[in-house]
Amino acid sequence: MWINGLPLVCTMYASSECYFGLNLNPLCKPSEVSYTLVPSMGYFEFLPVQRNNGINSNSLSVPKALNEKEQQELVDLVDVKLGQEYELVVTTYAGLYRYRVGDVLRVAGFKNKAPQFNFICRKNVVLSIDSDKTDEVELQTAVKNAVSHLVPFDATVSEYTSFADTSTIPGHYVLFWELCLNGSTPIPPSVYEDCCLAVEESLNSVYRQGRASDKSIGPLEIKIVEAGTFDKLMDYAISLGASINQYKTPRCVKFAPIVELLNSRVVSNYFSPKCPKWVPGHKQWCNLD
Repeated sequence: MWINGLPLVCTMYASSECYFGLNLNPLCKPSEVSYTLVPSMGYFEFLPVQRNNGINSNSLSVPKALNEKEQQELVDLVDVKLGQEYELVVTTYAGLYRYRVGDVLRVAGFKNKAPQFNFICRKNVVLSIDSDKTDEVELQTAVKNAVSHLVPFDATVSEYTSFADTSTIPGHYVLFWELCLNGSTPIPPSVYEDCCLAVEESLNSVYRQGRASDKSIGPLEIKIVEAGTFDKLMDYAISLGASINQYKTPRCVKFAPIVELLNSRVVSNYFSPKCPKWVPGHKQWCNLD
């Protein structure tokens, strides 16, 4: 990404457990970033992940210990396949602890014989009300599509997160948006409602059936929060012990105090004005174990 000629680059892929890999082309486009894993940093294994239209069937909980079936499915670094997605598992040299990192990676290519990976999403980000499952990739795409409605007003979303609100019947998705407003023209409520509908239109068929046919999911809601809200969220996370160096804005929140913090800073809210389009016979179910 470039800002007035200044490149913003990500040179490495790492966690608190160890360094994983390097970006060998740091000046590439953000959409083309890939990381070459360095075998000397740790012992890397890969758990195959099957995702259907952005729905990660293994992403229904936070990473936990590998079960016997998953142990048998693990793939070594030399055996990964081009285009396949995997959850990264690393064994460190310090203490020989094995970690499920919780990241989903896709094999993008090879440097000589070394695999290069795209970061796809975190594995434990899921919104769900009924039989629907929405992961980070699908949510990000939906938000990106919706933000196009703000462009004529010289506005964009600087940060966002989501919440599955089951306090109402039926439950519904809530998106918290913090905006960057550069224009002077006020944004009409109808534009925000169009954003709500654009998000819903971008979600999977299971969600859209729940909205349009089953009526098991309520209209999606966008809540606009005050400037600085996500800084407050970071401060709160750090006060609970999170590392400032590794903090990332959560794309889905469930912890009640965090939801309360976000709700306390809402300045306006909007609902989808109608049901998204859905064609009978196109329901896509998750293949859950």
